[in-house]
Amino acid sequence: MSAIASNLQAVRARISKAAKDAGRSPDSIQLLAVSKTWPLSCILEAVTAGQRAFGENYVQEGTDKAIAAVHQKLDWHFIGPLQSNKTRPIAERFDWVHSIERLKIAERLSAQRPAYLPPLQVCVQVNVSGEASKSGCAPAEALALCQAISRLPGLRLRGLMAIPEPSDDFLAQCAPFRQLREIYKHLRATGLPLDTLSMGMSHDLEAAVAEGATIVRIGTAIFGERNYA
Repeated sequence: MSAIASNLQAVRARISKAAKDAGRSPDSIQLLAVSKTWPLSCILEAVTAGQRAFGENYVQEGTDKAIAAVHQKLDWHFIGPLQSNKTRPIAERFDWVHSIERLKIAERLSAQRPAYLPPLQVCVQVNVSGEASKSGCAPAEALALCQAISRLPGLRLRGLMAIPEPSDDFLAQCAPFRQLREIYKHLRATGLPLDTLSMGMSHDLEAAVAEGATIVRIGTAIFGERNYA
């Protein structure tokens, strides 16, 4: 068994245990393998081990991989910050976008989504930690933004995403995820048909699952530490 296959097995076991500890079905949580900076060969190793959904942070790198692996019929999720002048390749090549924080980005993705493709599945990123360095709309802006996005053709609003401030303490990890879940519940109560909470990474997936994550975004625990050089 390859190292990536072994790591995937270990991550799936972590998700399964976390789900059972939270009284949830492991099947209610999707594993998104974050493959940014890793070559296509590593992605194909993960595919051989049964992984089908991959997350990318950089527009050019992500679209190149999606094109190169087009015959694999994988699910490609864009999870990084998105500038308005780089929306077209995402609209044309990706299945999901998790990181919408402004209506202008959503409008461009909607307009540029090819008519022959199904709607682009999208999440609104919320800055639950309030960090100036983090992307995402303010929690108070989430309702109006989601309502506007839900009316756009070419997109299907699925839910919310967050990248909280890192912590090694389980209870501290849970707090921002709980905050995102409360915003999600409030938005659903207004009639928005949301079904997705994209939250949790390699270091805090257990806390995210405990607080209701439906997609966890795991990179390091699958592919190893990244070299950004």
